[in-house]
Amino acid sequence: MIALIQRVSAARVDVESETLGAIGPGLLALIGFERDDAAERLPRLLERLLNYRVFPDDDGRMNLSLKAVGGGLLLVPQFTLAADTDSGNRPSFTPAAPPESGKALFDALVEQAAAIWPETASGRFGANMQVSLTNDGPVTFRLRV
Repeated sequence: MIALIQRVSAARVDVESETLGAIGPGLLALIGFERDDAAERLPRLLERLLNYRVFPDDDGRMNLSLKAVGGGLLLVPQFTLAADTDSGNRPSFTPAAPPESGKALFDALVEQAAAIWPETASGRFGANMQVSLTNDGPVTFRLRV
């Protein structure tokens, strides 16, 4: 499981001019699943998303988590994160989870997140999405679980 997280002052995801999810200050998490990923690891991914310290404290140091600051969490599926880019000029998606597995994992992640974090919004698996964001910092991290 791969999450590319960005600290944002605002973010939203649209499909066909309809806003599916939007947040103010918080985290935008682009989520990619690989072939061997299992649902049993989703709680660990969610724990990292909510507790990873990327927000500034009173001294300006990244010491606060999403839980500490109470921000929004926007989850967006992005299978391209699992691409093999080691050779050639075209990515290979062989490492990515098959669409059925990826959708099931993403839907389960969104369900688990919404159950414990009310400020959760999401994109739609398999849709052509337009993601808009204002990266705060910029602050971007790649997490693997």
